[in-house]
Amino acid sequence: MEWIGDARLAAGAEAVRYLEAAFTPGAQLGTVYDDPSTPVVVTGIERLTTIRIPSGRLIVDAPWHDDEVMDYENGSPTEPPRELAERIPPGTYPVEIAWTAGPYEFFGEHFDGIECAATRMRLSDEPVAGWEMGLGIHDDLDRLQPGEEVRFFSDANIGCFSDAEAWPTLVAPFRTFVNLSPVERASERLPDDCERVSDETRQADLVTFTAESGGVVWLGRTRTGAVATIVVTSGLAGAKA
Repeated sequence: MEWIGDARLAAGAEAVRYLEAAFTPGAQLGTVYDDPSTPVVVTGIERLTTIRIPSGRLIVDAPWHDDEVMDYENGSPTEPPRELAERIPPGTYPVEIAWTAGPYEFFGEHFDGIECAATRMRLSDEPVAGWEMGLGIHDDLDRLQPGEEVRFFSDANIGCFSDAEAWPTLVAPFRTFVNLSPVERASERLPDDCERVSDETRQADLVTFTAESGGVVWLGRTRTGAVATIVVTSGLAGAKA
């Protein structure tokens, strides 16, 4: 049976164009700001790392928020992270970054304009038949307005994929860093200032990525409705529905 999505979550034409082009090397995503003659082009796809999600429950959120109300006695946030309502098969998945270049000049100095177009967690190699926004478990679909994008927010311009059941352990190094002292975090350093934290007891991981002001989560579904990929677009590069 072919998948039929909810029209309220379906990506609009512009969002679909962006999502389909973002991970296609050589594709044009737009033009440089204030310079319509210079294209912004996808230069390549970088495999950042892999992530283990043994629970099948995925959090896509910032690892911390500056304005978060904290339970200082227990050292943990009082607000829950943004866990996706969509469940995925437990497993280990690649995390990949799409990079773009849009050369520009600023006060006589030339820049390559290298930017992160999107980050994805790839669940399978099956073709994507349609895109829809990924709701969180606390989002109310009935209150979604036409054209509205549901997103997570990030004060530090950092997002993450994380196993939900292992979240308290995986996020602990970030909470300690923010609330106690500016010490080096107990995390694995990845390229492009990304990080990975692991919980070997649960065989689960958290992986950070660039997310300017937060991001919109998109589910790429196959013809049968299975999720083939989970993509985050953020900041000014976010796809507009």
